Amino acid sequence: MSVTISFISATTEELDRAEKEPSWAEEFVDSLYDSDVYPSQDRPDSGPDKAWAGLQFLFDEAEVGPEFLMDGFMIQEDGTLFGWTAEQIAHLARQLGATPWKQLAAHYDPVRMTEADVYPNVWRFDPEGELGWLERHYGELVAFFAAAAERGHGAFMNFSF
Repeated sequence: MSVTISFISATTEELDRAEKEPSWAEEFVDSLYDSDVYPSQDRPDSGPDKAWAGLQFLFDEAEVGPEFLMDGFMIQEDGTLFGWTAEQIAHLARQLGATPWKQLAAHYDPVRMTEADVYPNVWRFDPEGELGWLERHYGELVAFFAAAAERGHGAFMNFSF
């Protein structure tokens, strides 16, 4: 089993309803991933999938970006679904859009990440390949926040474990 994070954009109305009706939110978010309607050009989505903890390490070291497990508001009491407001998404879109990958990559330290047991703890096996993997997920995350912010959307964040 893997621990993953994914985002899908949400309107303010959807987030408001989700906060009031968590059971509705769970069903609604599941329906957004229905294969007949997913992916939707009108509803941006992105990982970072299993790369979230590696990116979090880089964000923390560079003192930028989101705190995946602290930002947003909890919708499901089991910690599997969170809402992020349009304001949070817009802020992160600006912040990450102004943060070049090289600024984060300067903090990549596979030895420290291995010692700290940063999930998924693959840093010692192929350090350069894993840096490229993190870069790809960072680019996708930046594009997601920009696209959601452009539409005035917030987001649902799924945390599966």
